[in-house]
Amino acid sequence: MTSTVTYLGNLRTTATHLASQNEFITDAPVDNHGKGEAFSPTDTVATALASCLLTIMGIKARDLKVDLTGTTASVNKVMGSNPRRIIEIKIDVRFQKHFEPKTRKLLENAALTCPVSNSLHPDLIQNISFIWPS
Repeated sequence: MTSTVTYLGNLRTTATHLASQNEFITDAPVDNHGKGEAFSPTDTVATALASCLLTIMGIKARDLKVDLTGTTASVNKVMGSNPRRIIEIKIDVRFQKHFEPKTRKLLENAALTCPVSNSLHPDLIQNISFIWPS
């Protein structure tokens, strides 16, 4: 088993990762009857995509013997209705270090094949931008 999730009331849950006992909470967003005081469940999906692509790039970077420390990903989730669902995830990946074009391409390709990306429905638009220092 990976985790347990407990409903705390007032549209809030707590999730516990069983191996580490780390926890996080979720709240329903303000536009869906919630307080919006924490990540919403759909926020965690969008954020998981960014975290996954950074992790997979980190693995590739280690193989290439380059350092991605300081690389960030800004996440924007776009919701649709009928049914209410995520219709697009926009992620801007900003690199702090310069790399040769071949290395950039290898890192970008690794990111675009991360397991979360491959697990999301094909109708969900994944708009990923890689922003390299000039």
